[in-house]
Amino acid sequence: MPSPLLFAIASLIWGSTFWAITLQLGEVAPAVSVAYRFGIAAAVLFACCLLRGATLRLPWRTQRWLMLQGFLTFGLSYVCTYGAEQYLVSALVAVLFALMVFWTPLCSRVLFGTPIGWRTWSAGAVAMAGVGLLFSRSIGAAWRDVVAGGSGHFLLGLGLALVATIASSAGSVIVAKVRAQSSDLLLTTAWSMCWGTTLVLAWIAVTGQQLALPAAPQYWMGLGYLAVFGSVIAFMAYFTLINRIGSQKAVYVGVVTPVISVLLSIRLEHYRPGPLEWIGMLLCLSSVAWAVRTPAPRRPVQLPLIPVPETS
Repeated sequence: MPSPLLFAIASLIWGSTFWAITLQLGEVAPAVSVAYRFGIAAAVLFACCLLRGATLRLPWRTQRWLMLQGFLTFGLSYVCTYGAEQYLVSALVAVLFALMVFWTPLCSRVLFGTPIGWRTWSAGAVAMAGVGLLFSRSIGAAWRDVVAGGSGHFLLGLGLALVATIASSAGSVIVAKVRAQSSDLLLTTAWSMCWGTTLVLAWIAVTGQQLALPAAPQYWMGLGYLAVFGSVIAFMAYFTLINRIGSQKAVYVGVVTPVISVLLSIRLEHYRPGPLEWIGMLLCLSSVAWAVRTPAPRRPVQLPLIPVPETS
């Protein structure tokens, strides 16, 4: 499948999943919904592997990386995302995920020593200014609420969303290590989701949360869409892009996804951003586009030809 088509699939699906997550909030704990989602997705992927006659075994040295990737990408990141959307409009969480363009090279630098160019640093500063504008009024209101003795749930949601983006970025960087251990993308993604689900279930057991089964049809419709489209199809497209063009370029998806999510949020959640919010989103997305834009190759300098004197 061509890379532009993979890019479009991942962007369109993930642009809608932030709103689809809201269909699963309220009846069960966020971690329970995450376990259901990736448990179903892992089962679908394992079934696909068996249908093509592949073995499900992988060596422990590969499983260690898959466990780490599963914890970061399908465990910590999504538990925090679902938790954040209890307190924030889905569009705002999606815009924060655009910052993966900066977290990803930072994680790559910390984990593997990959250098970071000046373009990333400068665009990151602009993006942070955009985030400040985007959340300035809400943070101010939340802080006044805390001072007055309120809950400060908005600040909690903002913190959870930031943790989710960093965890997701670190998980994207780990994909390169997984790829070096095994080229079977379908199988490694299945195991990564399986590990993520297992760790989330362990967290549910430790914290005493209940594995309830909601009765609302919209919950199961959202779960089916998130498990099959948002998890299996979108992640396969995204991980394939990472294998082809690298994690720092594949996060271009993070430029398009928030735009789709904001439009859906305005239409379906009655989100009404003001001038400051629009300016903040514009700064965030334009800085992301600047950070990941591939600069044009420099034309070689044509040196004048110097005649060489003939020798007798």
